[in-house]
Amino acid sequence: MLHYFRAETFRLAHKKSLYIYFAALAVVYLLVAYIRSGGFSAESTSSDALNLFGFLPLLAGGFLFAAIYVDDLNSKNLVSLVGFGLSRVKILIVKLLLMILCGALVFALVPLFHCLVYALLGWPALANTWLMVYLIALKYLLMTIAFSALAAVVVYGTQRATFAFVLFILLALGVISGLLSTFFNTFAPPLNNFLMSGISDRIVTGILDGSLTFLPVCQYVIYVGIAVVLSALAFKKKELEF
Repeated sequence: MLHYFRAETFRLAHKKSLYIYFAALAVVYLLVAYIRSGGFSAESTSSDALNLFGFLPLLAGGFLFAAIYVDDLNSKNLVSLVGFGLSRVKILIVKLLLMILCGALVFALVPLFHCLVYALLGWPALANTWLMVYLIALKYLLMTIAFSALAAVVVYGTQRATFAFVLFILLALGVISGLLSTFFNTFAPPLNNFLMSGISDRIVTGILDGSLTFLPVCQYVIYVGIAVVLSALAFKKKELEF
């Protein structure tokens, strides 16, 4: 499993499209910030992070999900991996670890880039602003990892890249959580507390005000754990397609 993890890390580190994609996003972000800079205020760094980072699960997470989970389907690499004796559970674990590692790296660099851009435009962030911006990024990182684990069920259950990517997009855009929230509000309001947006909110809020408890963290781990178990079951039952 360690060799596979290293191989996948090497593959992602040498994936040119990854650097091109994120460089393009950075340029667009810089241009948008410059155009809007005339209306900035002391609160803009944190308030804009709150508004703009909501697109990170889609824009950043979507690309990472495709690179980590979907590329194997397009290249038929799963057949080779299983054929050479790598267990399906180990494949799932490596994929999740890669998503956590790559996601953490990207979501750590984005707030840094965001604050530096605003500083160059004349609005340097204070210490509490840095904290707020990184906590906002943490919220969307947690959501991105959870959405990836859930969409992976479709990846390994159907082995159809399009289906999996569409599900991830719907999750990242909040379409599914919005529908579930409406349903729960009508029939079972307490279940809203178990939506990923609410769980991640409680974790971040708890860190911010020092009231973080074990419950939301446990709920998050259970959420991701259930998704991995479902992926393992789906992967085990699905015959690999050549």
